[in-house]
Amino acid sequence: MPEEQLSLAIGRRGQNVRLASQLTGLDIDIMTEEEESARRQKEFEERTALFMETLDLDEFFAQLLVSEGFTNLEEVAYVELDELLVIDGVDEGTAQELQTRAREFLEEQARKALERARELGVEDSLIAFEGLTPQMVEALAEDGIKTLEDFATCADWELAGGWTTQDGERIKDDGLLEKFDVDLAEAQNMVMTARIVLGWVDPDELLADDEAEEGEEGAAASEEDAV
Repeated sequence: MPEEQLSLAIGRRGQNVRLASQLTGLDIDIMTEEEESARRQKEFEERTALFMETLDLDEFFAQLLVSEGFTNLEEVAYVELDELLVIDGVDEGTAQELQTRAREFLEEQARKALERARELGVEDSLIAFEGLTPQMVEALAEDGIKTLEDFATCADWELAGGWTTQDGERIKDDGLLEKFDVDLAEAQNMVMTARIVLGWVDPDELLADDEAEEGEEGAAASEEDAV
């Protein structure tokens, strides 16, 4: 937002941001145009440094990747080869070498994370849980979450993060899996799946509750249309 409209957008004691977050289910952070420009520049520099370090590239080549929209190693490693070939100076051999380097680095990082998680005492039930990468398991273990039972007791905001308001000020709560781009909906789904796997929740009952709720919403909508 322009500097002069920032306070208006945020609202008194942050009420506009809170309401918008509740309505959309998204975390919303309002900043000035200058702050947004600085954020984008910082991201560009961080991604450039990432590709230089992990793929052993010079700065110019790393900047080319970032300019083409690549944001992380996974994208470089598993994107269709044609998407790398559109970059100036990249032929098929170079593209394949880039993907090989990216995949080897990711595999090594996953191996180290899994080894560290096991050292911390993580049980196989959590390691094998679908949707959790070795790096996620390691992050959970470092916070004392080492079994599927531990994971199933987590709240979605503990995993995905969120915002709270204290004395009119919005304060960021960092989630355990937030750095892996796990959002609230995904976190809620994983926790509920863990509870189902453990037998704590009956999926048939969940389905029945969802159908009942949909029926109530449909009936309410029909009544509104009738009025």
